Amino acid sequence: MLDFNQLARQMQGISQHLANESTALKQKLDYAEILIAQAQTIQADLVDRQDHWRDRLIFTAAIPVEGLETRASIPPAPQAHTVIATDGSQIAPSHHEIAYCYLINTGRIVLHYGQGKQPLLDSLPEVFYRPEDLFVSRQWGIRTEEWMSYRRTITEIEVLAELAQYAHHHQSRLHQNPLLRGVHLPSDLPLLDLMAKTIEPELEPIVTPKRLKKSSQQLSLIAEPDATPTTPKTGTSIAVPTIAMVDGSLIYWFLEQLPSEARDQILQPILAAWRSLQRARVPMVGYISASRSGESLNFLRLQTCPYTAPDCMSHCNNLPDKAPCQVLEPLRDSALWGRLLKPGERSPLWKSSAKIQSFYEEQCIYFCYVHVGSEVARVEVPEWVAMDNVLLSSALSLVLAQVTKGYGYPVALAEAHNQAVVRGGDRSRFFALLEQQMIRAGIRNVGTSYKEARKRGSIA
Repeated sequence: MLDFNQLARQMQGISQHLANESTALKQKLDYAEILIAQAQTIQADLVDRQDHWRDRLIFTAAIPVEGLETRASIPPAPQAHTVIATDGSQIAPSHHEIAYCYLINTGRIVLHYGQGKQPLLDSLPEVFYRPEDLFVSRQWGIRTEEWMSYRRTITEIEVLAELAQYAHHHQSRLHQNPLLRGVHLPSDLPLLDLMAKTIEPELEPIVTPKRLKKSSQQLSLIAEPDATPTTPKTGTSIAVPTIAMVDGSLIYWFLEQLPSEARDQILQPILAAWRSLQRARVPMVGYISASRSGESLNFLRLQTCPYTAPDCMSHCNNLPDKAPCQVLEPLRDSALWGRLLKPGERSPLWKSSAKIQSFYEEQCIYFCYVHVGSEVARVEVPEWVAMDNVLLSSALSLVLAQVTKGYGYPVALAEAHNQAVVRGGDRSRFFALLEQQMIRAGIRNVGTSYKEARKRGSIA
């Protein structure tokens, strides 16, 4: 238990420290505004310097791909659109429990706006108990708990791509099939059964991803009665703007410290899922609230470097204190763009220079800052989205609409989290169900360790 009497005496020192920091940050913000205004006139030179000396820099500075003066207004979202989101949670393995295993629970959200369709709000649990799941990471010196979190990241992206692929097949087949024109679709009929009964024989069958095969009855991705979109006479499909969202960065910094074989086992499935989203032309977005990144401000360090050549490895590698170019530390990007942007505007587009992206193949990450009204959020997209003005504009408009509907945070991500989170009662029921199955299998002496039992019920 906390001793709040002792804590109260420490609060005065914390509040005074934060007040002093706030004053110092305001002064640095003023200076940052001056620097970025000056950088607009020499932007090309700064980009050349970064490109020439990037191998000698000891900090990560993003590359602007638009003018630093860019303040683009985000268009409103169309009435009819679809938002897909996933999030994950887990039950970590413990030697004090009745069995050494872990569970990953993936929240799945598909929200249809202006289309008269039922949403999908559910979760997909998966238990890992085999030795190859529990101990494969030991060969690289990675703890099972860490490996579990990496597996959760893979699952979130794979499920996201599967949902997008499923929705893409649904839209294209539903609109192109002449047998379905003007047909009222029953809301309780699974999409796969509907397709099997109505699609012409010569059309190739839909292949359902492995996770969706397990729960196709739960996927309410079909139209409600009287909601079937009309199809043009030309037979071309009607594309409903769709976005796939995840909470957090698309730059997986944790991969930098992993051995190459372990990194490939994590990254390759993720990249394959990204390519699936690219083929379906569903833009993927990583939404970062309260971002702590300083990548765009680090670009200004090339301007404040006192040396003719920004060779950090030669001039500043062994300094005991901060480098002379760190005049804006500890300022963050979101603080600066919070001053420069109006609600509904985005910053210039930046290309991340994170070194881990050298393993991303063609999938480099771009980002911008968006003033969503309640805060300035960092929005990350893969290169194929950033280089397509139509997809980028559509993605940002849907992100802004989601934040508006969620009163400050994307409603799809909030719901994905709520579906995924494993609460204390869920954990207890999980192990109770596991205990029942173990007893039925003839396993005796099932129970937790004495340590865990005493922690759950104190006798003091």
